[in-house]
Amino acid sequence: MREALRGLTTRGRSFLAAAAAALIAALILGERDLLRVALLLAALPLLSAAYVGRTRYRLSCSRTLDPHRVQVGASARVILRLQNLSRLPTGTMLLEDRLPYALGSRPRLVLEKLGAHQASSVAYTVRADVRGRYEVGPLVVRLTDPFGLCELTRAFPSVDRLTVIPQVVPLPSVRLAGEFAGSGESRARSVAVHGEDDAATREYRHGDDLRRVHWRSTARTGELMVRREEQPWESRATVVLDTRSTAHRGEGPTASFEWAVSAAASIAVHLRHAGYKMRLVTDAGVDVDATEIDGDGPLLDQLADVRLAQRGDIAALIERVRRRSDGGLIIGIFGLLSSAEAELLASFRSNNATCVALFIDSSTWLNLPTAAREEADKAHGVASLALLRSGWRVVEVPHGAKLSGLWPQTGRGSQGFAWRAASAESVAGGVR
Repeated sequence: MREALRGLTTRGRSFLAAAAAALIAALILGERDLLRVALLLAALPLLSAAYVGRTRYRLSCSRTLDPHRVQVGASARVILRLQNLSRLPTGTMLLEDRLPYALGSRPRLVLEKLGAHQASSVAYTVRADVRGRYEVGPLVVRLTDPFGLCELTRAFPSVDRLTVIPQVVPLPSVRLAGEFAGSGESRARSVAVHGEDDAATREYRHGDDLRRVHWRSTARTGELMVRREEQPWESRATVVLDTRSTAHRGEGPTASFEWAVSAAASIAVHLRHAGYKMRLVTDAGVDVDATEIDGDGPLLDQLADVRLAQRGDIAALIERVRRRSDGGLIIGIFGLLSSAEAELLASFRSNNATCVALFIDSSTWLNLPTAAREEADKAHGVASLALLRSGWRVVEVPHGAKLSGLWPQTGRGSQGFAWRAASAESVAGGVR
């Protein structure tokens, strides 16, 4: 009640002031009718405060996000449902849901009075242009009585989380040579079975059928070896995302890093749906084996949180990838590289992996003077040449390029990449 009295509006306080004046006049003049008026004027704001104070604790609220995960640039609908749990009707309510700045301004909604045990829903739309996880709420409700004499604020503590994932672009089907095959396009055995002495054996394990013992391998190794069961064909791919802050340029949703994150998400989802055993690695600590999760949601949630690494290092990224790498296809999405860093990436070829680089020329995200532009182009050409000489297939990514248009280049044969190598050689010639 004390808090409700503090919530009296200017009108309510004016009623109390008028009641005090009428009471003093009634005592001085000895008018009983004036005393009744004073009591009535005082009773109205007090009853309103009691009414609003009681209603304040008899409301329930629920919030629904539809959907709770959206892509960058998409909208989500927030549905608020309020129910009056008391036997008394409420007054008009002003609803204000607290939102982070990235989701826009706070919505203010008016809800007419609710009858006894009545429920009503209101909705609004939010749109996010920046990846991340955002808290929606808590909801603030301003309650008032029918006469506008008292107003109280209630904040419901519950919050919901909206996840804004990178934009996923549909990609055309492309034959990617070099990966271990499964339900993908190419067909290469993951376990060799060309002859008796091939490595299609493993160490004996307790419970193995002795009829599967491979005596020739046992004699050669000195340990009991058994024939492996027929292995299914499978496609393996590793998507590598370069998160070094020094490799990217631009700010906000249009930065080169946001293009790279969207590309990583699109490629990962595309390969996963094509039946690949897919792994996502960044130098910011993300290492996700997509075969161990259900659906694309957890994978995209990881990319919703990824940020630029201030102390990123290509050598650390290489070590992270090689720690669990077993060959297959490696698709790297790299920002600016020095020639030395590009040469370090040659180590990926040591396990007979097919390596494709989406090489982002992030300097094109800046409006550079002519001389600076020439220097940036030459440096990019030198790094591109180093990648090509290391055995990588290189797809150049300038500002404004669309991933769906670049993706078919990842499946081109060596002739196209040889031509690109010659072009890079001519560009780099000026800095030798």
